[in-house]
Amino acid sequence: MNADNMDPLAESELNSEAVFDGVLLKVRRDRVLLPDGKESVREYIRHPGAVVIVAVLPDGGLVFERQFRYPLRRSFLELPAGKIDAGEHILDCAKRELREETGYEAAVWRHLGVMHPCIGYSDERIEVFLATELSEVGSALEDGEFLEILSFSPAEARAGVLDGRITDAKTISALFLALPLLS
Repeated sequence: MNADNMDPLAESELNSEAVFDGVLLKVRRDRVLLPDGKESVREYIRHPGAVVIVAVLPDGGLVFERQFRYPLRRSFLELPAGKIDAGEHILDCAKRELREETGYEAAVWRHLGVMHPCIGYSDERIEVFLATELSEVGSALEDGEFLEILSFSPAEARAGVLDGRITDAKTISALFLALPLLS
């Protein structure tokens, strides 16, 4: 068993090197000690973390965005979300992202949990929030950010997941956590 961690499956870092240091992502390559005493290499992405917001309109509809995602060269239906800035509290980030991207502010916020979208190659975590009692205040998109704002009922959102129109992992996870609270 690893002395630093009581988990018998834990791996211990022997050394670590920066492979790439980008604006958003940092790629690391670590040499690790495996539970059986052998060594291996782990390459992974360091990510600052993000938030995703299930924002409920006064009519019960959910705020969605349609946004082009360059890596897959197509647009996706997603819940509002964004990267946590250095030193930023997760709730402050959620409030900022909802306002910037959708033009809404919420009077009531509830943290629903956290999800890890890419555990095989990234340390990214996404904090999930439910936002209710929305009021429209006008969007403030960042320079270079383009998206469409849409509304789906909870039933339409669920159907979109099941029929393949919604494939974004953070959106599916957030809906899974929020839908029982919306019915």
